Amino acid sequence: MKLAILSRNSKLYSTRRLVEAARELGHSVRVLDPLRCYLRIASDGFSLHYKGRPIAGYHAVIPRIGASVTRYGTAVLRQFELMGTSTPNSSDAILRARDKLRCHQLLAAAGIGMPTTVFGDNPDDTHDLLSMLGPPPHVIKLNEGTQGAGVMLTEKLSASRGVIEALRGLYANFLVQEFVAEAKGADLRCFVVGGKVVAAMKRQAPKGDFRSNLHRGGTAKGVKPTAAEQDVAIRAARVLGLGIAGVDLIRSARGPLVLEVNASPGLEGIEEATGADVAGEIVRYVAVRQRRAEQQRIAREK
Repeated sequence: MKLAILSRNSKLYSTRRLVEAARELGHSVRVLDPLRCYLRIASDGFSLHYKGRPIAGYHAVIPRIGASVTRYGTAVLRQFELMGTSTPNSSDAILRARDKLRCHQLLAAAGIGMPTTVFGDNPDDTHDLLSMLGPPPHVIKLNEGTQGAGVMLTEKLSASRGVIEALRGLYANFLVQEFVAEAKGADLRCFVVGGKVVAAMKRQAPKGDFRSNLHRGGTAKGVKPTAAEQDVAIRAARVLGLGIAGVDLIRSARGPLVLEVNASPGLEGIEEATGADVAGEIVRYVAVRQRRAEQQRIAREK
């Protein structure tokens, strides 16, 4: 299999591990910076160039598109798709996951448990908006924040109103959610590949914080998720159309609740915490998926 990995930095742990796994499994692999890819779009076909040369013939592409380049990165990925390249996470699926509001609406419509969430635009509606949510504490999240950035906890109603007013003054898009106290600052990252949970870790927030992200000083250890937690994680990835996903859950009195679904989950934390070969699982899944797509194409042409 001729494999491309879309990544801004070939030295990142996740990118390096995917390259290593692909080569160990006998595949040809190349890392492409999506911002150095440029596109020709015409009714007679689609083409891609990279650093002055045409690129084509890739059987599969694994997107590692950061939040800061979502728009351009997904356009490049869509071009690969239009040229017939297989991908475990389509451009549309990534966009669904990146927009927290859209993601939450889709998950809730599918009956997947999640913290109660409210969203509004007009300052005149803030009081009623918060009354729809219930009493504080409240969790306020930027709609496109990552790694715990742009997530705030307010313990008083006046504080919630103040933060909301400040964010509206900055023209920021944000959500407000209930705070699930029984989670005790911990969450569960379930790594889903091809419709199964291949690894999971419990992350604990540092003392004095409620965010368990490893980038925020949280700690992690490998765990075996319950059948219910695995089912919720797999369903969440499926609803968004993601073959590869990091699904963050919290354990609540009413069962597992989805906090977020990450379309480009990092490998370092979960491989270190669990000892699992997650990169190998990803490459094997992509290879199987690509072979099936090729068989279907051949069958259609007969």
